[in-house]
Amino acid sequence: MKILGIDTTTKFLCLGLYVDGKFYEYNLETGRSLSVLLVPTIQRVLEASGLKIADIDYFACGLGPGSFTGMRIGLATIKGLSVVRDKPVVGVSTLDILAENVTLNNALIVPAIDARRGLIYCSSYRKERDILKRKSDYKLLSFDEFAEKFPARAVILGDAAALYRDKIFSRIKGATVLDKDHWFPKAHNLIRLALKKIKAKQVSSAQVIKPIYLYPQECQIKTK
Repeated sequence: MKILGIDTTTKFLCLGLYVDGKFYEYNLETGRSLSVLLVPTIQRVLEASGLKIADIDYFACGLGPGSFTGMRIGLATIKGLSVVRDKPVVGVSTLDILAENVTLNNALIVPAIDARRGLIYCSSYRKERDILKRKSDYKLLSFDEFAEKFPARAVILGDAAALYRDKIFSRIKGATVLDKDHWFPKAHNLIRLALKKIKAKQVSSAQVIKPIYLYPQECQIKTK
């Protein structure tokens, strides 16, 4: 089995390959150059692995929440590749991918992504016997709402952890804020989550799959 997966919802292009039991990953800080770099980077990584797009059995994509532009570019690219080859797509929440960066068992894990405008994308998880389980819905919260929802002993990671670091320590008792090595999605976690979904037959198609928008009123095209 061969899987190509990307997450483009943060400032990093997170790209992973799974080839018959082996994992390969590539991370590149793209900033505003994502649209220019994405397809050539996919081509280079495949060529370096001796593969072609036609060899890929499944395409996986981080669905957000995160950068609105990044989500659209990444998902549009994956949809295009899957349509051309008539291959299935596996969608994975970026918050789920981030939560997998934490190896602690029995801790309350809270990935927190800066949503701009004083808001935070977040959810919560617990890892029990090395199996991660989501404990809350994907949320868009102000910091005050965030502190009320996770009032104590949370392990917090993501770029919002840096932005609100001082407030976190003053408002959330016993909080742990992980360092920047944990703030962004890792390609091997994306691929592992995709493998679980494939095994559970939780796959989709380019016609059906959608990004996770938590700003719904601002992400719809209004027509007269």
